[in-house]
Amino acid sequence: MSADLVRAAQGGDTMAMNDLLSELTPYLGRICGPIALDNGPDAVQEALIAIFRNLGSLRDPRALHGWARAIAVREAVRIARRRHQAVELTELPSRQDVESAVNIRDVLKRLSAEHRAVLVLRDLEGLPEDEAARLLRVPEGTVKSRLHRARRSFRNAWRS
Repeated sequence: MSADLVRAAQGGDTMAMNDLLSELTPYLGRICGPIALDNGPDAVQEALIAIFRNLGSLRDPRALHGWARAIAVREAVRIARRRHQAVELTELPSRQDVESAVNIRDVLKRLSAEHRAVLVLRDLEGLPEDEAARLLRVPEGTVKSRLHRARRSFRNAWRS
């Protein structure tokens, strides 16, 4: 995504904003879905609204994806908590393995939103622990302990 597109959207170009949000939607879906589960589309919608409303505050257009990721994680966790769901992750198979993906979703439903979020950030997005801690607004030690518990819970649920 080009910085020019972001700047045009920030400048009030409605076509640029539409293109920007359309391009971000699949990315946000990959983040929100595993965290908010069945409410993933709602989390994506809330993230898009927040991005639309706050795009003017983004100082560096090159930071769009990281900024959008932070918004998506916050919205997905908020919606998952609000809907009283619980889920966590561990090791994820390839995206091409549809049958495993269905099983993963079932296993994730057993975990807390916080555990799902840390697994998405570390195992799907590949973020380092310090960056995951910053996005989740928790200490790095909390990310480490949640990740350990989430992976253990996921493994146990996957085997059963």
